[in-house]
Amino acid sequence: MRVVVALGGNALLRREDRPDAAVQLANIQAAVAALAPLAHRHELVITHGNGPQVGVLALQSAADASLTRPYPFDVLGAETQGMIGYWLLQSLQNALPGRQVCALLNQTLVSAADPAFADPEKFVGPGYGRAEAERLAAERGWTVKQDGTRWRRVVPSPRPQRVVETRLIRLLLNSGAVAVCAGGGGVPVIRDERGRLTGVEAVVDKDLTAALLAEALDADALLLLTDVPHVETGHGTSQAQPIGRTTPARLRTHRFPAGSMGPKVDAACRFVELTGGMAAIGALDDAQAILDGAIGTVVTPSGRHGDGASYAPQEPR
Repeated sequence: MRVVVALGGNALLRREDRPDAAVQLANIQAAVAALAPLAHRHELVITHGNGPQVGVLALQSAADASLTRPYPFDVLGAETQGMIGYWLLQSLQNALPGRQVCALLNQTLVSAADPAFADPEKFVGPGYGRAEAERLAAERGWTVKQDGTRWRRVVPSPRPQRVVETRLIRLLLNSGAVAVCAGGGGVPVIRDERGRLTGVEAVVDKDLTAALLAEALDADALLLLTDVPHVETGHGTSQAQPIGRTTPARLRTHRFPAGSMGPKVDAACRFVELTGGMAAIGALDDAQAILDGAIGTVVTPSGRHGDGASYAPQEPR
């Protein structure tokens, strides 16, 4: 099978972790231990989030008195692609001796007219109390929104239209390589009236880019791996119910937060609707079991997968 895996930024840097390099490298090595068995059996493309990491770099850039203005988010996105890509590349090479692995810097085309530029919703960086978040927003010109019990900076997240280097990624896969690419959703770019590419101040959602890339690469499966075991209705409430095997139509009847689970659900449904393949959302440590359809939220056209069983008993009706 050809499998596209999207690693959540929070799976690589957990909410309670300090953003130290050693902490992130240890998390990535654990992630690779979960993914290496997939690479032995399947063609593998790995994408990754960068929300926590790009937020840290943005804070550093904003605090650098030697700069006339902070680095724009397209540049910060490229920096995180290099940093996380390097860690993934090295860890995969150590886990898969003799296997060719490539970490590729990618650009993702977006529309300059995307309404997301007028309504930022992508969370980046650490969480703050409301008063501190509002102070930082006033001082630095940020937009902040509530994320659970904390408040975080939000930036525009335009919908991805195409990964510019898709053909190159296909060549890598056809050669037998494991491809690490489209980190952070890819560096957001637009094409001007002369056909030239230029970066824009935004962060593209990595799950939507992963679905777009999986479709373009004719992937058989899309795995959206994060720090939770499945999608839930009523998340965070006493009425929370996990969703097991389901269909895009059934999953779309529920509402999920726009800045977190919403894009994952949208990406999974879109991939299944357009390709007839399988998409799943679940915990990184369960990667192989999720692909087998034994755990997680598994989305297929019929709601069946693997052994042919239908909806899991916990599927809300």
